[in-house]
Amino acid sequence: MLQALGLSARAEQVYQALLDHPAADVEAIAGRCATTATQVHDCLDELGALMLVRASADHPGRMRAVDPAVGLAEMLARQEADLAARQAALAASRAAVTRMVAERAEHHAAHGERLLGMDAVHHRLEQMSRTTTTEALSSQPGNQRPEDLDSSRPGDAGALARGITIRTLYQDSTRHQPHVTGYAHWLLSQGGEVRTAPTIPQRIVIADRREALVPIDPEDHRKGALHVTEPGILTALLDLYEQAWNTAVPLGATAPGDPTTGLTATERELLRLLGTGLTDDTAGQRLGISSRTVGRHMASIMERLNASSRFEAGIKAARNSWL
Repeated sequence: MLQALGLSARAEQVYQALLDHPAADVEAIAGRCATTATQVHDCLDELGALMLVRASADHPGRMRAVDPAVGLAEMLARQEADLAARQAALAASRAAVTRMVAERAEHHAAHGERLLGMDAVHHRLEQMSRTTTTEALSSQPGNQRPEDLDSSRPGDAGALARGITIRTLYQDSTRHQPHVTGYAHWLLSQGGEVRTAPTIPQRIVIADRREALVPIDPEDHRKGALHVTEPGILTALLDLYEQAWNTAVPLGATAPGDPTTGLTATERELLRLLGTGLTDDTAGQRLGISSRTVGRHMASIMERLNASSRFEAGIKAARNSWL
């Protein structure tokens, strides 16, 4: 249950045993957890590093478990702070990559090629799928069409059968789309990896860290794509992707809310987007949700802030350091 917070399954078991049996020594804990004393000591070191155990005053030489309401809340707060820093870095990288790709999209360089129309893009994707040998990364923002997912299945199945690592990023909103979650769970069952986040980079496909496809027009990917092999652009795209991946949540897990504000990751990102002056429609497009859903999120946030208007909510959110 606590693996998402960085705690191993065995250390969580030892932590639970300490909570349930505060007076137990290492041997007793080992017996309750069906493990060895050495492994219990390793778990105590892990728990100590996360500040979930401390030296016992009542039982010298033993450790006591820190109350979850204190220890786990502090862990969540540290992770939220780290996540906020990563998201800020991701936003800066996204802007830099967008500028870089836009500057080169008009040129057919020796290391790049413009692919006009979806037929050309699908043809190149098929070529990349056949020649990929180690890793395929993709970012798929917005709504996914069932026919596009169906056309991807044979290539993904063949790649996974060859032992290729597949990592795919979707937006949180796709968790409510049965055809997307069905395809994502199929990928997981075949050995792929899938994560989601409120906002993710523009549509990207990267093969073996040596070639990539990005849309010519991020607002309409069906116009075509730019095939990139230049190391400078590839490095920027890979950095952007890894930052997004590290802040995303594995499919099947739930992103924790902010322990101090109760905001979900989507709500926090929505506040940030609206705070930059975007309309409900534009913010919803970035998050892959409808403007009606944006309105529901804002109504919930305003209720928690006891604000009678969005303007008042913005002031209170800034005052409370929610932004």
